Amino acid sequence: MMNQAKVRVPDLARMKAAGTPITMLTAYDFAFAKIFDEAGIDVLLIGDSLAMVVQGAESTLPVTVDEIIYHARMVARARKRALVVADMPFLSFQVSAEDALRNAGRLLKEGGAEAVKLEGGIFVAETVARLTRVDIPVMGHIGLTPQSVHRMGGHRVQGRREGRGPGCRERLMEDARAIEQAGAFALVLEGIPAPLAREITAGVSIPTIGIGAGPDCDGQVLVMHDMLGLSSSFVPRFAKSYANLAQEASGAATAYIREVRERSFPGPEHCYGFKGA
Repeated sequence: MMNQAKVRVPDLARMKAAGTPITMLTAYDFAFAKIFDEAGIDVLLIGDSLAMVVQGAESTLPVTVDEIIYHARMVARARKRALVVADMPFLSFQVSAEDALRNAGRLLKEGGAEAVKLEGGIFVAETVARLTRVDIPVMGHIGLTPQSVHRMGGHRVQGRREGRGPGCRERLMEDARAIEQAGAFALVLEGIPAPLAREITAGVSIPTIGIGAGPDCDGQVLVMHDMLGLSSSFVPRFAKSYANLAQEASGAATAYIREVRERSFPGPEHCYGFKGA
């Protein structure tokens, strides 16, 4: 039976030490957050992916702090057990440490998040340290960082090349250590070769959570739309659909349209004024 104890930031380190894989899913509203929380998910992430899967944008760049806060409130209301983490969107933390502190504080105060996640390695380490010094828990994110989509020339696997340039193998190792030393409590590894993810996971004391980074991370995360088969467009190679809700929803809508046009819905059992209604 699922452990009903509230998941808190220090629990992820204990899970790594115990060898218990961490489960994480994105969520953007009350209904799905409640379903996932009751199912036993450890971490709910209000991802900036909402720009693409909810708003229909081509990248994560357009989403704003106010929009993340709006969705975080819904997720936080539903959560009883899971740790709630909110993404810091593009330009909410890169301009200055002061901006980062102000925006991260809003995600906790107004959004109800319990931690924030931000993308980047060595160059954002001081920002991570600034946030953690005032007790704002930070989850890092390196590798394929969607906010760097233009620099990378698309959503491309990172860490395949040797060297210390952006996206290179040695650089990612340095990024991971810098984020750990800055005080982050966990680290998302996205879109990197599985052997490199294994090496990073073994080389840092904080938990790693993989997405497209192989099976040896301390946990895994998926975008809920990919996991539930809600997307009718491209699904990444690393994602697995555990349901096909897009097909189910389409079938339900088709049946509804047919019954309305046939006047078989609503029937007597759906109406007021009949005997027994």
